[in-house]
Amino acid sequence: MDFLKSIMIAASGLRAQSGRMRVISENIANADSTSRNPGGDPYRRQIPSFESHFDRKLDAKTVEMGRVLPDKSDFRTRFEPGHPAADQNGYVKLPNVNSLVEMTDLQQAQRSYQANLNVVSSTRSMVLKTLEILKA
Repeated sequence: MDFLKSIMIAASGLRAQSGRMRVISENIANADSTSRNPGGDPYRRQIPSFESHFDRKLDAKTVEMGRVLPDKSDFRTRFEPGHPAADQNGYVKLPNVNSLVEMTDLQQAQRSYQANLNVVSSTRSMVLKTLEILKA
């Protein structure tokens, strides 16, 4: 049963990190998006959150992706009077997405995902070794 418990806990981490990578990928994809309307707001960066839950069936804590919240930081602006999204002063609002920060977050999420995947793989190997020992 402990083998199953460790796999289920790691699986919850895999799901959470997968959701985090999806949100980060969306941020990166929209890093250069502008508004369709002059002076309008562009894409706003999204921030994933996590929640810890106690799973009664497993008798252990698991993690889930929580709400995805908008980043309240200011938009960047660029002077580009000919742009269709420029305001009356010629400034275009750009998303509050910093690609360097997003890539760093993505790398961290990938490493956490890989660590959870290693737990599943190691547990699977231990189960197979245990079965081999029991056969002998």
